[in-house]
Amino acid sequence: MTTFTDILKNSFLEETADFSLAAASVSLLSALFIGLFIFFIYKKTYAGVMYSKPFNTSLVLLSVLTTFVILAVTSNVVLSLGMVGALSIVRFRTAIKEPLDLVFLFWSISVGIILGAGLYSLAFLGSAFITVILLVLTGKVDSSAPYILMLQLENENAELQATEIIKNRFGKVIVKSKSITDGQPELIYEVKVKNNETSFMNELSAIEGVQNATLVSYNGNQAG
Repeated sequence: MTTFTDILKNSFLEETADFSLAAASVSLLSALFIGLFIFFIYKKTYAGVMYSKPFNTSLVLLSVLTTFVILAVTSNVVLSLGMVGALSIVRFRTAIKEPLDLVFLFWSISVGIILGAGLYSLAFLGSAFITVILLVLTGKVDSSAPYILMLQLENENAELQATEIIKNRFGKVIVKSKSITDGQPELIYEVKVKNNETSFMNELSAIEGVQNATLVSYNGNQAG
């Protein structure tokens, strides 16, 4: 049984594992390749309101950087302990706006760790498996997208005409909110617009009594 004294005598903490430049190069290039693959998949499956290229680019760099760190800490025990201490005081304050972004972050970090450990087959196989799941679960059946439609009206007659146009156009609509101020209704609908066709907004604006009509992309979930 190895005691603490034996460790000190044998200079266990100063031992350095064999470092192979060729293996490190393969790991880093593999991390870059899979990172670019994650970049493409993120862009392909993104369904939020505003796509962020800097965030997507950081996924590629995160894979390579994690691989770089793992290659370093696996070569020296002292370096690994120091790295753990350094990372423990780092605080990441960037807000994750989309829940799925967290999955891509963890994917990039996991790939870096796995490749740094030299498990190339697992990294490629796992990435392919995750991709299939993402494409199946995020695949869109139709080209429609959820929107929020806000109407400011002068009277009830304008409300009836606007509602009729909306129902004829979309069939199924969801009233999110309705408020009346001094007899003037204000309605908020949730609708699904196909192929970004927004010509119905002109029809709504042409109704006498419609003061304002606004259509905003909605980053929520709509059933059905």
